[in-house]
Amino acid sequence: MLKTLRILRPIYNLTDKFLMFVCKLLLIGDVCITSMAVAGRYIPFIPDPAWSEQIVLTLMVYMAVLSATLAIRRRAHIRMTAFDSYLPPKIVRVLDLLADIAVFGLGVVMLVYGIKVCQSPLARFGKYESIPTLSRFWMYLPIPVAGGGMVIFEIEQIIQRLEEIFDPQDLQKL
Repeated sequence: MLKTLRILRPIYNLTDKFLMFVCKLLLIGDVCITSMAVAGRYIPFIPDPAWSEQIVLTLMVYMAVLSATLAIRRRAHIRMTAFDSYLPPKIVRVLDLLADIAVFGLGVVMLVYGIKVCQSPLARFGKYESIPTLSRFWMYLPIPVAGGGMVIFEIEQIIQRLEEIFDPQDLQKL
């Protein structure tokens, strides 16, 4: 199991870098569109497109869910640590493993039901109000994208937690 993780680590690293690059592009897009919309309200020769608000919100949702998956990999999510100093380290590691399993389950639910939502008539045939040519599919797509990212990075986290809890030589037998 650990050998598999070591083989897959470059893929995880590449996925991490790719998602970070996409988040940076989304942030740049958000800033540019928002700046144009705000400037368009006060400067007469700059257009203020009607679609700017919905596109900015959609880009923000993508950025939020992708950065949340990156936080899983870096173990940077908000978590309750008030009792960690009072509990034995092994129990804290087991509780962290249980939390990772729960987040993995949430990722599976988001992936499965997100795909169903994206395939629903509302997503396929619904349109943005300010952009009637753009399908609402793009508004719902972050749900399965986030679920897939959570599943991918939680697999790595669960394996690492197991390595922290158990002796590495015991895990190599698995």
